[in-house]
Amino acid sequence: MSEPTSLYPQLEAALLCRDVERKMALAVEALHGWRVDALPRSADAPPPYPLPEAGRPPLPELVHPSKVPKRSLSTRQGHAALLHAIAHIEFNAVNLALDAAWRFRAMPDAFVSDWLQVAAEEARHFSLLLRRLRELGHDYGDFPAHNGLWAMSCKTDYDPLARMALVPRVLEARGLDVTPGIQRRLAGIGDHASVAVLDIILREEVGHVRIGNAWFGRLCRQRGLEPETCFQELLRRHDVQLYRGAYNLAARERAGFSVRELEALRALCEDDTASAG
Repeated sequence: MSEPTSLYPQLEAALLCRDVERKMALAVEALHGWRVDALPRSADAPPPYPLPEAGRPPLPELVHPSKVPKRSLSTRQGHAALLHAIAHIEFNAVNLALDAAWRFRAMPDAFVSDWLQVAAEEARHFSLLLRRLRELGHDYGDFPAHNGLWAMSCKTDYDPLARMALVPRVLEARGLDVTPGIQRRLAGIGDHASVAVLDIILREEVGHVRIGNAWFGRLCRQRGLEPETCFQELLRRHDVQLYRGAYNLAARERAGFSVRELEALRALCEDDTASAG
């Protein structure tokens, strides 16, 4: 079969690919091909379609979030399960970024550039975590996982505004909040190699959330919408609740959240602290 010579077939091939390492390579190749003008946007490409499931290997088994096993670091199994959970998030993040570039074709070239860059960086994150898993004697697919990230992709496939609001600004931004705590736990058992990997991931995820924030703001301005009001309406429409607990406000500020949003999140932290007292 001949290799794709335009952007959308390349992205579709990457999205549907079930081989983990080949998918990562295709994501990186898409960014390179786009940057050297080897993968132009083709007006006669078949249109995007609903994608209930992106390409993935037979494992991991996907279960309800409540059925995902606990990940205590007191055992080697729990240690590996924690890294597997993070790797699964990164795997889904690759598909989400590819899907944004493939699906929302009315968006400008800068949008494509941004999300192809995100896809390539997420692929690198996954590959780094896969290496750590294998060093611990495990592989991707060894533990059950849930499908929350991709499920949100399906719910927001009708509009890039909804996608930018609910994936980067909610789900991926939550990674900014929880990563420092995970790093402390890993450092506590002496896994400094994984801490270093998460340093890379946290730094680059700030940029990914910033990209989502920027496009959300731009789309709101184009449509004459007030961003914070629009965001709250999308949360209600999709029945999405903001998380309780600590927020990494410094990272969220670098990622482009407004002063008012940061104040609201700080109040959520305070409310949670008060309710726990």
